[in-house]
Amino acid sequence: MGVNRVDISIIIPVYNVEQYLQDCLDSVVAQGCSDYEVICINDGSIDESLTILEEYQQKYPQITIISQPNKGLSAARNAGIQAAKGDYLFFLDSDDWIEPNTLKILAEKQSGEDLLCFNGHRYFEDGTTEEPDSAIEETQLTGWEYYNKYALVSRKFHFVCTVLRLYRREYLLENKLFFEEGIYHEDNLFTPLACYYAQTVKVIADCLYVYRIREGSITHTVNVRRLFDMILVANKLSSFFIPIDNIGKCQLYREIAGEYFGAFTSDNVKLFGNQDTEIKKRINWESFKIVSVYPRHRRIYYSLLIHPTMFRTYTWVEKKIKSYQNL
Repeated sequence: MGVNRVDISIIIPVYNVEQYLQDCLDSVVAQGCSDYEVICINDGSIDESLTILEEYQQKYPQITIISQPNKGLSAARNAGIQAAKGDYLFFLDSDDWIEPNTLKILAEKQSGEDLLCFNGHRYFEDGTTEEPDSAIEETQLTGWEYYNKYALVSRKFHFVCTVLRLYRREYLLENKLFFEEGIYHEDNLFTPLACYYAQTVKVIADCLYVYRIREGSITHTVNVRRLFDMILVANKLSSFFIPIDNIGKCQLYREIAGEYFGAFTSDNVKLFGNQDTEIKKRINWESFKIVSVYPRHRRIYYSLLIHPTMFRTYTWVEKKIKSYQNL
């Protein structure tokens, strides 16, 4: 790999993915380079996932297995961060895979940045592959410049997804950047913080990651905890960023307000009976008001606060907003 040699630790949380795990591991062991390690965290799988991991470990010495009771995706990733020895960390979900020469491309294009960001595309269970988002190339950005420039740009493969970046390990450890355990939407909390602390960011156009869209995955399973965790993430982001004087009315405020708003308007609410009262209790309303810097969000904030029953559908909200056009 020459002067650009870099050690990469690939961190793969594994939980009951026997149907997909071989595709993931095959893409990793076929990379054609030696300067990497693969840390697979078996997160209490009860299917044949561990057996598959052990078979690959016998063939490929770069694979390490860590087994733990089921603690969730965040805890598995954190275990991988703690065990990693590479200069850089690559988070790979066990039902996804990476393109050929991904590690070679990353090693050649990194220049010591805290974050090296790349493109990806989505693969659907019917065998169709989606065209990737428009390619981006940027150098000499800070993480916060990167966030405010691209975080809210409409994309099929969302900006917030952790797997679209290579992370310098020491920068994560120095800033105590770990994943919040026991919640959904962990990427929504981790990514803004990772961007805030990153001093140097490079964005490359290469499409390196394939994200499998499948029914039953964590991100596509509906349950009421997801609604409450949306609020938890918004509250935590608010408590961190609002006191920082130089943040101002940034893109992040719009995203936090959107999390609060989404907890009320999500179709999920209707599936679990009346959760409106519980949602209202969990929201930090003072933070909601502060981050509602856009007129549309400010109208929603006042509408939610004033109306005696919380909103159940987006259409209902839109009708109500029309009566607050002057706010």
